[in-house]
Amino acid sequence: MKLSHRLETIASFVPKGSIVADIGTDHGYIPIWLLQQKIAVKAIAMDVGEGPLKRAREHIVLYGLEDLIETRLSNGLSGLYPKEADTVVIAGMGGELIIKILTEGKHMWPSVKRWILSPQSEIHKVRRFLRTHGFCEEEEAFLFDEGKYYTVIAAGPWKGEEAVAENTETKTVYDLYGEILIKQKNPVLLEYLEKEKVKKLSILEKMKDSTGSSRIFSLKEEIKQIQEAEYEMQ
Repeated sequence: MKLSHRLETIASFVPKGSIVADIGTDHGYIPIWLLQQKIAVKAIAMDVGEGPLKRAREHIVLYGLEDLIETRLSNGLSGLYPKEADTVVIAGMGGELIIKILTEGKHMWPSVKRWILSPQSEIHKVRRFLRTHGFCEEEEAFLFDEGKYYTVIAAGPWKGEEAVAENTETKTVYDLYGEILIKQKNPVLLEYLEKEKVKKLSILEKMKDSTGSSRIFSLKEEIKQIQEAEYEMQ
C-alpha cells in the first residue's frame, strides 16, 4: 500500500514493534501500512462510525491482515483498555476534538508509551494541553501535502501529575509554531511563516483606516509572533 505524504509521516513516528491503536481510522490505511512494513506487530483500528469501520475491514481483508488488525467501534479511546496498545494515533480531526478524546481517555495515559497526534486546527491548544498535563513532546513534523500544511506531534509517555507543574510556562510562540520545529529551523515551517506574514501584512494594510479595530490589534500580535519565530530560526 502507498500512503500519502501526510499519512506516511504520521506512520513514520510509530516505533518498531509497537501495538498500535488508530483512533478515527477511517479506511484503515495506517494500520495496514504499519503491518505491511513490519513496524507494528498488531493493531486495533477504531472509529465512532460503522461506515468507516466497514471500509477499514474491507481493506484489511483485501490485504490479508484480518488476523493482525482488529476493528473496533469506539467513541475516541472509550473502547480501548490499558495495556491493549502501547502507541496511539489520533489524526485527521480538529484540535479541540483531539483534546476531548485525550481528556476522556485518561484511563489510557499510564500505559501508552507514545502518542502520535495530527490536529487539523487549533494546534497551539493541543501543544498547550500536552505541556500542561504531564506529556513531553519528543518529535514534530511540519509538511505540505496536496495543497495543505500539516503538523504531526509525537509525545512520550505520560509523566504523572507531579510533572504538570514543571511544564506550565513557555513562550507563546512555541505553543503556536512548535518549539521543536523552530529549534530545528524546519524549512517548511519557515516557508509557511513567510506566507502567513505577507498575507497578514496585506490585510493590515487594507484595514489601516479602521482605527481602534480589535482585528487590527489581533493582526499586529499575530505578525509579532511570526516575526519572533522567524528571528529564532535565523
